[in-house]
Amino acid sequence: MDVRDTPLRWYGERYPSTDPAGIYHVLADLEQPCFIAVTPEGIGAVSGGFASAEGEGLPLLAAAEPLPPERLGSAAFRTAHGVAQPYMAGAMAGGIASADLVIALAREGFLASFGAAGLLPETIERTLARFAAEIPGLPYAVNLIHSPSEDRLEREAVELFLRHGVRCVEASAYMDLTPHVVRYRLAGLRRGPDGRVVADNRLIAKISRSETAERFMHPAPATLVSALLEQGLITAEQAALAHHVPLADDITVEADSGGHTDRRPLPALLPTILRLRDSVQREFRYAVPVRVGAGGGLGTPVAVAAAFAMGAAYVVTGSVNQSCLESGASAKSKEMLAEAGIADCEMAPAADMFEMGVELQVLKKGTLFPMRAKRLYELYQSCDSLESIPPADRARLEQQIFRRSLEDVWQECVTYFTRRDPEQLARAAGSPKRRMALVFRWYLGMSSRWAVTGDEGRAMDYQVWCGPAMGSFNDWVTGSYLKTPGNRRVADVAHHLMRGAAFHTRLAQLRTAGVHIPATAADYRPIPLETPAHGSSVGLR
Repeated sequence: MDVRDTPLRWYGERYPSTDPAGIYHVLADLEQPCFIAVTPEGIGAVSGGFASAEGEGLPLLAAAEPLPPERLGSAAFRTAHGVAQPYMAGAMAGGIASADLVIALAREGFLASFGAAGLLPETIERTLARFAAEIPGLPYAVNLIHSPSEDRLEREAVELFLRHGVRCVEASAYMDLTPHVVRYRLAGLRRGPDGRVVADNRLIAKISRSETAERFMHPAPATLVSALLEQGLITAEQAALAHHVPLADDITVEADSGGHTDRRPLPALLPTILRLRDSVQREFRYAVPVRVGAGGGLGTPVAVAAAFAMGAAYVVTGSVNQSCLESGASAKSKEMLAEAGIADCEMAPAADMFEMGVELQVLKKGTLFPMRAKRLYELYQSCDSLESIPPADRARLEQQIFRRSLEDVWQECVTYFTRRDPEQLARAAGSPKRRMALVFRWYLGMSSRWAVTGDEGRAMDYQVWCGPAMGSFNDWVTGSYLKTPGNRRVADVAHHLMRGAAFHTRLAQLRTAGVHIPATAADYRPIPLETPAHGSSVGLR
């Protein structure tokens, strides 16, 4: 509430705190209203009491309403997903966003997405059984990643999700829609008792381009709906209901993130997608508009608060969770992440879209992976086959990067794809360049596996997906208990990012009311959650 133009006075049983620690406690008491009053000792802050235009109370400078973190973002997001706060931990492939991570956050009222991408169906199935046993009825999502060269895995993943009743999927890396992601969405459509369309299968689409966002905001394409109906993969009722709902319930705007990213600034990308959503809503008039969230670059409370201030319905974190105890990354990778700065990231070729030249963002500090991966792509572009690689280059590949002969690597590829996706071998049989791509992708795939397993002999080849938010987070937690990797619990990080975002939102409200807040008072510091007070040496004047 703005009281600059109204001569109000504050009344209450407690006297305003004028010392730095006392003022900080008041500002951080987010469940109570905050009053800034003028005392004989100077500016003071107090929780509780009331303002009036009559009497001899203290002159009131500004006031802020209660702002618990659950009031940030969209209440509709919280209701739809059954969570306490509009916060999500996004998927990190290969099980880095592990079952332990998902379970820990679900028990604290947060949504998290299991990093199923790159895992075999039997591994995913064991994890789904664990969710059913350990967090029945609690919210969780599972990642569905689009890999153009591995259609079979995407199809099998969707079949697995439908068989196990997975009710929320996070779709990522899609450049265009596939029958599989559309099937998942439509297979959950039905009419409720009141006649309204109900979408039991919720879809959260992670995007970084307007054209991709628009595809997910629109109803499912009629051609794909018809094909799925003809194949018996959806019912006639589901096909008829498809044009009443958007393909996705939620669109996550992915800015400068780890892994697959276009590295677009959130302040430029988010408003564009929000305007697009509003345009689509005017056209289709959905009963429930698509919600738009923000991810990428969110490693501090200030960044999270900024995302909400720009209109995000929810926020998604990634890199910072990888350094937490519950993530599937190795202890060595977590140590490397905990030492990263904001400039310690680089783009490198992606294993799943290697032939297309698609890159992803990885950690460069402490590893040679970015440089070596780029060299492989250069050779792929300049050579037509393994046999045409210049002898000197081949020797360096076998001695320094692969540490074995290229023929041995090819045999490992044969063994792997015979089990995982035999179609890959069939496609390579008549294409020497395709065979070379699979061999090079072996290194790209193994480098991420070495980082997960903690292979000490391969530490210089670790592929660790990471964005600049990791460095920002490390800078913020310096001097706090979260600086030590062994203290980083994913639920603690979530709570502090959200509570800190509410804290900074409150400070912004007071600034707009005319209160000058020095930098020392605008520094939310994480302390262990079991400690009731948020002590900090801060001041206000």
